[in-house]
Amino acid sequence: AGVGEGLFAEWRTRADGTPDPEFALHKAPWDRACIIVAGPNFGTGSSREHAAWALQQYGFDAVISPRFGPIFVNNATKVGLVPVTVSFELGERLLRALEDDPSLMLEIDVETATVEVQSLGVEERFVLEPSAQHRLVNGLDDIALTLSHADAISAFEARRPAWMPTLATAG
Repeated sequence: AGVGEGLFAEWRTRADGTPDPEFALHKAPWDRACIIVAGPNFGTGSSREHAAWALQQYGFDAVISPRFGPIFVNNATKVGLVPVTVSFELGERLLRALEDDPSLMLEIDVETATVEVQSLGVEERFVLEPSAQHRLVNGLDDIALTLSHADAISAFEARRPAWMPTLATAG
């Protein structure tokens, strides 16, 4: 909890700790954004879950970029943050279009793995690993994913030999 407060903290705040009013996420309409459109290599070097947690806790649902750090992608999908990998051309086009019109509407459909910008006539598929797509579509975290196999786990436990160690508590 509270990791979102550190997102882009050095850019978002002045030296005295007060919010920098010139930072993009403090200005309308970006202050209501739920999707980040970034340049290539987003999340590279982010080997901890904190980067994905911070983005999600700050209010972002997805990040669009031509290239991500692979560990970031894994961490993002585990917490419900959608990493959308687009072509370099589309990435550049979206950044330019957002500079011209910050209220541009982007639509990400996780079930069909497409990103669409109707006003630009753009629809592009993106790749999501099937297991990550399943997690995102169904809102599953690690615990919920494990619990979705509760019947199989119970059946396995019922067949386990009595001599094997158990986590069951005595009496």
